[in-house]
Amino acid sequence: MSRAALIGQLLRLLAHLPLPLLHAGGALAGTLAFLIPNNTRHIACVNLELCFPDCSIARKRALVRCSLRESAKALLELGPLWHRPPQRVLRLIRDVEGGEILDAAIEGGRGVLIIAPHLGSWELLQVWVARRTSLHALYRPPRQTELEGLIKRARARSGAHFWPARPAGIRALYRALRAGAAIGILPDQQPPGEGVFAPFFGVPAKTMTLFGKLAARSRAPIVLGWAERLAYGCGYRLHWHTVDEAVRDPDPMRAATALNRAIETAVRQQPCQYQWSYRRFSRRPDGERNPYHAYRSQGGWVAPV
Repeated sequence: MSRAALIGQLLRLLAHLPLPLLHAGGALAGTLAFLIPNNTRHIACVNLELCFPDCSIARKRALVRCSLRESAKALLELGPLWHRPPQRVLRLIRDVEGGEILDAAIEGGRGVLIIAPHLGSWELLQVWVARRTSLHALYRPPRQTELEGLIKRARARSGAHFWPARPAGIRALYRALRAGAAIGILPDQQPPGEGVFAPFFGVPAKTMTLFGKLAARSRAPIVLGWAERLAYGCGYRLHWHTVDEAVRDPDPMRAATALNRAIETAVRQQPCQYQWSYRRFSRRPDGERNPYHAYRSQGGWVAPV
């Protein structure tokens, strides 16, 4: 059996388990990941040291532990989110804050640009949006190519259209936006190609310019959405916010700075549920050292070496 088939079978099995049990298992796995030295924990520690330098070590350690627990929950909840019928998945949503913001944007008929950071359950968010309007989004093909089909099939069950982050996929987004569709972008990953070093929590981070270009070339309203994971596996709460029009600025640096600022605002609402284990700052301006190599564990935390 191939790796993709094995993972698919495991996720289908997880889909039969109740969400509270899955999230409890994720909490346990995340706690173990915090207690045992590993690269994922190191990345999260470095990110939080860079982004919250004024917080106490105790506070940052608590955020790492909480973040790893939430990341493990995100992995286990893929079973029900990818394999239960979409209408059943949507019953996990207990509340929607600011839903009228997205509804008004859709009703305008000019398309919608959605900023969807790696905060909470972004997989659930796309299911909810795709059931309300035509949704198109980019995805980065996984390093393990055999997993690409599994991921595409699972996400396409919602009715959303996913395009690889390549020139053809970008052209497809422009066509969909002109046709009045919603465009979802997860903009807080380092682009492999062009980008600018805009501040993210005060730290220069290579940031995509694609979103700013899409916004500058259209009159589509811009919103930010994320799905909060409620405690004890009780379900989810969706959050929708308007966004500063500066993300539409024709200057790439000003647009990227406004984009990162909007993401920061959302992350501060629930910092535990942000994906701090991602190497957000590994690509550096010329002359700067990769911080994940520059920090080592020391005294129960991390320090530069």
